[in-house]
Amino acid sequence: MRQLPILFLDIETVPEHYHWDETPEHVQRLWAEKFRWQIEQKDELRAEDIYNDKAGTLAEFSKVICISVAFLIEDSGTYSAKVKSFYGDDEESILKEFKALLETKSLQKHVLCAHNGKEFDFPFLARRMLIKGISLPLHLDIAGKKPWEVPHLDTMEMWRFGDYKNFTSIKLLAHVFNIPTPKDDISGADVKHVYYEEKNLERIVDYCEKDTITVARLYLKMKSGAELTPENITSAGR
Repeated sequence: MRQLPILFLDIETVPEHYHWDETPEHVQRLWAEKFRWQIEQKDELRAEDIYNDKAGTLAEFSKVICISVAFLIEDSGTYSAKVKSFYGDDEESILKEFKALLETKSLQKHVLCAHNGKEFDFPFLARRMLIKGISLPLHLDIAGKKPWEVPHLDTMEMWRFGDYKNFTSIKLLAHVFNIPTPKDDISGADVKHVYYEEKNLERIVDYCEKDTITVARLYLKMKSGAELTPENITSAGR
């Protein structure tokens, strides 16, 4: 029995201010300045419209509400997974708990793996940690490192095979590999509504954990064709 030296993960984020009219005026101005070119190119496009679509994806204007992680264990060719989540309204606590996990001795040589992680999850986590005054763990402190020294894997990059024009969603890859879809309840676009309107954080955690397990399943499919069955997935509890 062995644990793969990979920490699979997914994060969920929401805007710091749900509605545009709740956003402080100086933040509104900074947002409009950031997207000035797009607004000037389209007569009817407003800063508010872009905010409604994109605010939850930019680390300068949003926060982390859930980080789900999973470990894979191999035993005689059979794989099992253990999943755990850090979540809540207190982003600083979430980030500190995640950092503490990364800094445990057993994870020092692990690499991080996410779908589109190199363009979203990993830099988002690093930026939010710095914004909150949290020093970066080695897994996220990649400044000055050579590409082969960065401890990051990305299942979307694995699927690209060097084709940088290709963006393939986790939902589509789950379909082509016949993996149960992680989008059977909500999608990323629904998260802010579920968080602010329904106040149903548990539903978001369920969604985040499904995405994390899907990343692990995709990795196994692309590396060895191995399966990860539902009965071999356990949760650390909440």
